[in-house]
Formats: sequence, C-alpha cells, structure tokens
Amino acid sequence: MILTVTLNTALDITYRVPSLRPHAEHRVSEVVERPGGKGVNVARVLAALGYAVTVTGFAGGPTGQVLRERLAETPGITDALVPVAGPTRRTIAVVDQLVGDTTQLNEPGPHIGPAEWAAFLRAYDTLLADASAVALCGSLPPGVPVGAYAGLIRVARTAGVPVLLDTGGEPLRRGIAARPDIVKPNAAELAELTGSHEPARATRDARRRGAQAVVASLGAEGLLAATPEGHWRAAPPARLRGNPTGAGDAAVAGLLSGLVDGLTWPDRLTRATALSAAAVLAPTAGEFDPADYARLLAAATVTDEESAA
Repeated sequence: MILTVTLNTALDITYRVPSLRPHAEHRVSEVVERPGGKGVNVARVLAALGYAVTVTGFAGGPTGQVLRERLAETPGITDALVPVAGPTRRTIAVVDQLVGDTTQLNEPGPHIGPAEWAAFLRAYDTLLADASAVALCGSLPPGVPVGAYAGLIRVARTAGVPVLLDTGGEPLRRGIAARPDIVKPNAAELAELTGSHEPARATRDARRRGAQAVVASLGAEGLLAATPEGHWRAAPPARLRGNPTGAGDAAVAGLLSGLVDGLTWPDRLTRATALSAAAVLAPTAGEFDPADYARLLAAATVTDEESAA
C-alpha cells in the first residue's frame, strides 16, 4: 500500500469559461467537482495506474463530507481521513478556454486543534505499518505546527518507510533537514529555498540541505533531478496547452510509483514526466488519459546533465 498525506484536503471545483476577463460577468460552460489537495490528487493518479493507495489527513464539515463521498467513488483508494470540527476548504480553478490558462483561488483550510493533531499522529503511526512508501503533500492548515512535515519524515524513517515531500516555504525548509528520500519542489519553491534562480545550481544546493534526492518541476520544461546516482533533465516531446493544475501531483505519483517498483532514476523520471504532461491535457487535476500517457511515455526524453556539462 502507498500512503499519501494531505493535511489540507480540499474540494476542487473547476469552472470552464470561454474567456476570462477582469470586471466582467462570465457564463460558465462546465463545472467539475472532485476530491482534492495535492496528496489526494497523487492518490487518484496512483489508483488509476493500478496501485492500492490509502489517503489520510483531515476532513470536516459539509465540504469534507462531499469530499469523502467523491473519494469513495474512486476504485483503489482507501479513505483514512481524520475527522475535524472545522470545514474542509474549497479550491476554485477557472479555466480560460480561449488561451488555455487557469486562475486558481485557494481557501486557507480549517483550524486544527491540539487533540485533532494528536489523533492524526496516532493514525499516521498505525498506517505506516502497512505502507511501502509515503508522500507528504501540500500546505499546512492553520493550527498545525510549521515543523509538522519534519516530524512526520522522522517517524517514517524510523519505521523504514521511504518518504517523498512536496511542499514549500518554511515547512519545506524544515522538512528537508529531516532527510526525506525525495523532495519535489516547483521552480518558485526551489528558488525560495535556496535563493538561486538557476535551476541546476538550486537543485544541487537543495540536495545538500538534507534530501537524498531533489526533483524540481519546471513547468513546460519538464523535470530536473539531483540524485545519489546522478543528475538528469527530463522533458516532454513538446510544449502542451491545457490545465497545469495537478501536473506536479501527477509527477509525484510517477516518482513514488517508480520508487516502489525499484525503477532506475531515468525510468522514474520518464514516468513522472509522461504522467505530468498527460495531466496537463486532462480537464481536471488528478486525472489523465491512458492513451496520452502511453504516447508521452514513449516520447519523453531524459538527458544526463553531467555528460552534457
């Protein structure tokens, strides 16, 4: 079983409009509602690939109930969310069909009390006993300690479970020092962590801060990886227009499944790049078309950065 942790789950609502214009009234052409939060998106991709996945984190209020109902509709996912008093947040994605851009609005999430955090820690410790790998994903809701991910990484390492961290800001800074197996920042998170806007240098610097491997997602340019076995750049065959929301989560699913399957780093990166690109072509986060994935898996390229240098 693969475990994904989403401390700040969300009900993802996607609106599609013909064109997004400031200060104007818009007629929505389509509304899609899905269980979300980064780790939930990762779990949905993993389940679509055929892996058994357990989702944990927090859910509360009417929004949390809808999220759990939607999650129950997804084969292969086990719901181990911890109930809380506060309402689960909503995230709103507005897709501009004219230019293909997406505007994202994210609510902060419920306040987590000390007793609720303690209940989660007990559940997490129990779930790790059956986990082959764990992904810690996304923002922290109010009330959760800023060093929460660092503590969860240490618990996973003590249990002998490989751990991937995908977050930003101070939670990333503290988490990376706890020596996760993989860290997956985006370009902005990487620059904030290291102070460098040169991706190759920043990725290496991030790894020196404690992570076993750092895989940076660079949007349309693909992935850049610094690992114990080498340094690689992975890229899709061409720039793709679509909805980038959830593309990084699909990459995490590729990296985590590749770790569980014992793939080489180039093969993990190929899988992650193809899944990320296929997710861009899908209408909502956490989804991909298997035909797009198969086509992109065959066409993605991985370059040895050390040889290129």
